[in-house]
Amino acid sequence: MAATDRSHIALVGLSGTGKSTVAPLLARRRGLVAVDVDRSVEQAAGTTVSDVFGELGEVAFRDLEARVLADALDGAPAVIATGGGAVVRPENRARLARQATTVWLRADLDVLVERLRRSRERRPLLAGDAATALRRIAAEREPLYREVADLVIDVGAEGPAEIAERLDRELPA
Repeated sequence: MAATDRSHIALVGLSGTGKSTVAPLLARRRGLVAVDVDRSVEQAAGTTVSDVFGELGEVAFRDLEARVLADALDGAPAVIATGGGAVVRPENRARLARQATTVWLRADLDVLVERLRRSRERRPLLAGDAATALRRIAAEREPLYREVADLVIDVGAEGPAEIAERLDRELPA
């Protein structure tokens, strides 16, 4: 049976906003487990997100992502770092609305481009001109992030520990 008590905290936002870094920090503060949807997809697929995209395509990746997110939301209360595109599927947005307090981690696109430039992680949807791709993706997803967000946190200047501390203060106990 799916949980409907919104016992989870889900972090949504574009690549580079710090979802995967902040989730375990916030989970520790809250005494919860942390679930990273992209890492769980990699475990389920036995390969990297980039390889899933490259070998199976985005639709297959989104199918697996939706299953992993549903499993996390049906599990024990957790802080869930969603993939940046988890919100593109209506069923994911509906689950987040029913089962999680959802936080949109938001940052200026120039900040994100710089963070992603320094990152070692390959991000298939940002191949080529990352700045142009990120702007296009932001335009598509920002209304979806806004739709699911119970709280919006601008993450440009603060470090991950400060963001986790701020979320711990601002989220309901």
